[in-house]
Order: sequence, then C-alpha cells, then structure tokens
Amino acid sequence: MPATATTAPDPATDPAGRARHLLRTAREVADDLAADAVPRDRAGLPPTDEVARLREAGLPAALVPPGGTYGVDWRTGCAVVREIATADSSVGELLARHWAHTWSGRFYGTATHRATALERDTAREQWLWAGTVHGAAPDGGGPGLTLTPLDSGHLLNGRVAVDTAVTVADQIVVDAVCAVTGDLLVVRVPPGRPGVSVEPASDRLGQRVAGAGDVVFDRVTVAPAQVLGPRPHDTESTPPHTALADPALRLALCHVGLGIAEGALAEARDTGRHAPVPRPAAGAPAGAAHDRLPAKDPDLLLAYGELASAARTAAVLVERATETMARALEAGPQVDPEEPADVAALVATAETVTARAALHVTTRVLELADTPGLDRFWRNARVLTAHRSTAHRLRDIGEHYLNGTHRLETAGR
Repeated sequence: MPATATTAPDPATDPAGRARHLLRTAREVADDLAADAVPRDRAGLPPTDEVARLREAGLPAALVPPGGTYGVDWRTGCAVVREIATADSSVGELLARHWAHTWSGRFYGTATHRATALERDTAREQWLWAGTVHGAAPDGGGPGLTLTPLDSGHLLNGRVAVDTAVTVADQIVVDAVCAVTGDLLVVRVPPGRPGVSVEPASDRLGQRVAGAGDVVFDRVTVAPAQVLGPRPHDTESTPPHTALADPALRLALCHVGLGIAEGALAEARDTGRHAPVPRPAAGAPAGAAHDRLPAKDPDLLLAYGELASAARTAAVLVERATETMARALEAGPQVDPEEPADVAALVATAETVTARAALHVTTRVLELADTPGLDRFWRNARVLTAHRSTAHRLRDIGEHYLNGTHRLETAGR
C-alpha cells in the first residue's frame, strides 16, 4: 500500500525530527514503488498513478525550500530523491526536477516575499513542478520560446522539450526571450491554461515513467505575477546565487544516478544470492563445491566488491558536493562570489564519477544476476546520462583547476 502522510514534526522547532520523519516516509514510498516497478516500466504510461502515490505521502509538498513551518533543507531533499530513485529512477528524476525547480523563485526572483509566497503555495497545494530553463553559456542554446509584451503581462509562444511530468505537473517553469527587448525571462505557467498543450514522449529506451514530452504554448497569457525574474544572457553577468541554479539541478540528478547504481546492486544481490551456481568439474579439488556456493564464490565476491566500491566512491563525492551546495544555498544572495564556481566544479566531478559508476554497475549486474527486469536499471542509466557529456564536464573541471575560472559554463536545466 502507498505510504500515507502523517503529522510531521514542525520544521521550525524540530528540523532534525522533520528530516527523520520525511526519510522514513520516503523509504515506505520506495518499498511501494519497488513492488510493481517492473510492470510499470514495461507499460511506460504517464506517471499519473506514481504522482498520486507521492502526493498521498506528502512528498511534493515537503520538497520545497525551507521557510518557517514548511520545506526541508537541501541535504534532506536530496536524500529523499535518492531513496525514491533506488526503487524507481523515473519517479526519482521526476521528484529531483520538482525539487530543483521549486528553488526557481530564489534563483531568479528579485523579491524575496514573492518567492516565499510561491513556496508556501506549493507546499499548501502540493503543486508538482516541471520545466526547462537553459543555461547562460554561449553554447547553451536558446530557449526557443518568445514573450510578446501586453499592457499587463505577456503572451508566450513556442515549443519546449520537458524531461518529466508533462501531463501531471501543476507548474511548468521555462525561460523565454522578450520579442521586443531581447531580455530573457523565467516564467511559470500552470499547464491547464488555455493555449497550453502537451505531447508525451513514447517508446523511450529508459526513464519510461518520468513523463517526458513536449509542451506547446500558443498565445498563452502570462500575468506579471508569473514572471519569476530575469535569466542572464552570459555567465559574466550572472549573480552568484543565480549561478547555483544549473549545478543544483545537476546535483539533484546525481542523486538519481546514484540511486540507480545502488538499486541495481541491491536487487541483483537479493535475487541472485541464492541462485544456482555451476558445480565444479569432475576431478576438482575437495572443497571446491563449497567454494562455488553463491556467498562463497571468489569470482562473485570480487565482482560485487568492485561494484560496491564504485558505488560507494560515487556516494562520497555526491555527499560532499551536496554538503557544499547546501552551505552555498543557505547563504542565498550573500553567497561569496567565488563560491558558485567551486560548487559547480565539485558537482561536475560528482556527476562524472556517478555517471560512470551507474553505467558500469548496471552493465555488470546483468552479467551477474539473471533476473527479469534488471535491465531497466541499465536503460535508465543510459537515458539519464546520455545528454550530459562527460568530456564537457571534464573540460570544465580542468578549466577551473588550471585557470581558476570564476564561472563555469552551464548546459541548461
């Protein structure tokens, strides 16, 4: 049965108790998702049922920036994402992007009270966020959306690819260029507005339940209150706290990749531990049969030792990056101007190591355990990491290490 939300400790007076309660809830939801993960992956339907489970447990409402009696800190939010991703990385990605996008008011907004009100509404209404905001790098690509000014507000037009929740999101956050001034603005649009249509992706290799697709805006009215703020054209003009937006999302997705690796390892271990192992050939030394039992087979122990080490190495880097990001986010607009580049370099390192670990682990477990449905971990890892070039990240890391670059290029959210 899906986990049911219960009264949680007040985050304002007991943040540690609130975090423990939320992680327990996430584990219950993960157990529920794991029970039917294989048939849901095969069906590849929009995540309507999955989002209902998340809402029943109160996770979309909980994963908003902390503010008094609502929200959680960055560390706890990422831990929840990772827990869900071990069971179902499609739902983990959906929750990771929701978590990162709920910070948009703080990253791009110019009025703190407006961002706080938006976060409070998200928590109260259990809004699910999705969307795409491009990075400020010259090669980051344009938004592909235009805003035409009206006497009050704008008209939004264009098409954009969105990685999650196109049919179930309550708020879609995108960046668009003003057709008159050329300014780039980040806006939020409830998908139920007239002129908004969605085209779900079909036949995806992996992350089939994430709800990816295209969103089309046809003369959609955007009220002034829906404009979150400006998106800088280049890295040099980006305020330090805004520069955290792209690495924050990428770090949240690192937790999804780590969850894939850990989930694949756990499932292969639990289902393959008692699987039959070929008996030794005739004439083998005495005791060889005992050595070939699954729990004693030296080759199997070596293989799992290597994979567990790869996953744990990635976990150490991701957790270090998470702690560093948390401190930067807590500083808000007062963050040291040098800090975002250091954070981005650390996130790029974690991203590179995690992607390699996820791909290696999910490929290798297919050779170690003959378990139906285990291939979904490999497919999900491939899709999650395909659009983020490891070579590009390594160049960013090298640029920061050799030249002390103050701003790393971004690739879009």
